[in-house]
Amino acid sequence: MTKALELTNVEAGYGGGLVLQGLSLSLDKGTITCIVGPNGAGKSTVLRVISGLLKVSSGTVQLGDVSLVGKGPAEVLKLGVAQVPQSSALFPDMTVKENVLLGGYTIRKDRALLAKRIALVEEMMPVVKEKGGEKAGNLSGGQRRMVEISRALMLDPALVLMDEPSLGLDPKSVAKVSQVIREMAESGRTVLLVEQNVRLGMNLATHGVVMEQGKDRISGAAAGIADNPEVAAMYLGKTVSAKGKAGSS
Repeated sequence: MTKALELTNVEAGYGGGLVLQGLSLSLDKGTITCIVGPNGAGKSTVLRVISGLLKVSSGTVQLGDVSLVGKGPAEVLKLGVAQVPQSSALFPDMTVKENVLLGGYTIRKDRALLAKRIALVEEMMPVVKEKGGEKAGNLSGGQRRMVEISRALMLDPALVLMDEPSLGLDPKSVAKVSQVIREMAESGRTVLLVEQNVRLGMNLATHGVVMEQGKDRISGAAAGIADNPEVAAMYLGKTVSAKGKAGSS
């Protein structure tokens, strides 16, 4: 398959300390990859490196044929990489449509393209059309997450980064967000998400990565990751039997 993104031996951190310590990661085009791991493992740092918010100390970050090393957030965005942050990033006193239109900032001068994109987003995310004139601060948690995703889709990104997409959502909203993520991959986009809910993340993803201390400790098909006895014991509350199979603890 065509590689959408490759990180090789990446080291990066803050204030002289390394958080990522030789991380390698490979994403095929049109797949969903989920990163899991304990707090402090460096999961969100991976997204910051890819989006250009944090410079790498060493290693390579390759988006298709283009190196992202040294590129800032604006350059990375123009290359087709959009990020949906963990915490609510909407402007509560602006309308839903105004918030979504901010995602099209770099194409704002092309009115025809901007109108086309907002129409496509409204079709994909009914909440944008139904609640377009309402203030974003009046939306439910699930609706806000849909609007955040809609804003990211305004630039028709090839790669979508998502930090804890299920955080704080009720089960019904989680199901809706999960469906949208699947639809993004089905349309040819590549999705990289960080999730604390290991069961949800691995059920949603095609590929999984378990991080620990800034490194990719385990990686492979998501189904295999979820069935890995060590992962089950660490994150799914299961014990490992003598035969190596996970059971309820």
